[in-house]
Amino acid sequence: MGKITGFMEIARKDRGYAPVTERVKVYKEFVRPLGDLEMSQQGARCMDCGIPFCQTGCPVNNIIPDWNDLVYRGNWREALEILHSTNNFPEFTGRVCPAPCEAACVLNINNDPVAIKSIEQAIVDKGWAEGWIGPQLAAVKTGKKVAVVGSGPAGMSCAQQLARAGHAVTLFEKADRIGGLLRYGIPDFKMEKTLIDKRCEQMAAEGVTFAVNSHVGVNLPAAKLLADFDAVVLTGGSEKPRDLPVPGRELSGVHFAMDFLPLQNKKVAGDKVANQILATGKHVIVIGGGDTGSDCIGTSIRQGAKSVMNFELLPQPPDQEDKPLTWPYWPMKLRTSSSHEEGAQRDFAVTTKSLQGKNGKIESLTACKVEWVKDAKGAMSMKEVPGSEFTLPADLVLLAMGYVHPVHEGMITELGVAKDARGNVKATTDGAGCYATSVPKVFAAGDMRRGQSLVVWAIREGRQAAREVDAFLMGASDLPR
Repeated sequence: MGKITGFMEIARKDRGYAPVTERVKVYKEFVRPLGDLEMSQQGARCMDCGIPFCQTGCPVNNIIPDWNDLVYRGNWREALEILHSTNNFPEFTGRVCPAPCEAACVLNINNDPVAIKSIEQAIVDKGWAEGWIGPQLAAVKTGKKVAVVGSGPAGMSCAQQLARAGHAVTLFEKADRIGGLLRYGIPDFKMEKTLIDKRCEQMAAEGVTFAVNSHVGVNLPAAKLLADFDAVVLTGGSEKPRDLPVPGRELSGVHFAMDFLPLQNKKVAGDKVANQILATGKHVIVIGGGDTGSDCIGTSIRQGAKSVMNFELLPQPPDQEDKPLTWPYWPMKLRTSSSHEEGAQRDFAVTTKSLQGKNGKIESLTACKVEWVKDAKGAMSMKEVPGSEFTLPADLVLLAMGYVHPVHEGMITELGVAKDARGNVKATTDGAGCYATSVPKVFAAGDMRRGQSLVVWAIREGRQAAREVDAFLMGASDLPR
């Protein structure tokens, strides 16, 4: 694929960032795309590897070598068609996916991998700019009605696929806008929300009906969906956050990340936000070293925090992975996000012991270092390092330690669907009845089923669940899996 000797002649070149001093002043995307010629050269690096591990490294199984080759040859529109054949929303994944495809690239064994993620975004951005992306209308309407609950990437992809199969789809969302965590979790400086709006316009033209401010199990009985629709698909998020059970947790100024991030997104969208949680002029401590923690850091810096410290419970990973050991799988190595680069301090192997304050308001945090050792059974366990305790000033503490499972109260309890050992809605992806729950005609996909995961996994599961729902309703399905 691409130019046979391209990977030997052309160095990897990726998109750059606007300078930190510029980008922290605004909530706009700051990635600077490459030009068409440069993208063509990057596509030329895709080697004739024989077995494209990138495709299996990608959860939606993007046909990566094909569209790399087409970009190299300047056939952008055909590249877009192939890209859309496996991924409904490549403009989302091209911005926020961590690119496991690049980790699996054969060239990554002993060289820099192909810039797959950048090429993906370039293809779809050109598609929008050129007006190549429009609604795909179903040739025949089936008369079947499907309710999709949760409008994140799993719900959006599921709803779009089902509408294209001819079903009447209603997408229910508890918030005031469509998009789920894409809308109110991911900051605008990572992905601007006009991208979601354009897809909503496309989906509306394809026949999807949007029902916002519709919180199933709260202001809309789950039983009504069972009565009014031929199938129901649960595609909500894994929104029960992991808490911090330490003394002082009740102090004012200690918040979950998802109590903090959506408010800034609403403000950027032009909403009037009362009682917004702000980092302005404060010492901020973000607990949790993942993407959500990184988003809290970038947002805090843009709000004008006095300082930002980020704690991670696990030890600091190595700077480089052991490729012969890990390839083609996703490696554990130190990753520094654009938000980290904007001025945050990081510390690893740290556990919080207590929070202190006055008059009910937080003022400091006490933590200590930990070490991870194997117990008698070979499992890793955490031990405090004697004499390592320290205290830092803290005016705002943001908890970004992940999510344990979907919220059970409300819809899940009302429906009575079975749950797996981790508290997710139980549904298999193998054999007969894929994505079907224990309740007849109710299906589950995305984080609701698999737990906290990536946008690209949500899109995959939404697409696959749509095919299973279509087959359930019609006896067979032509939708891709």
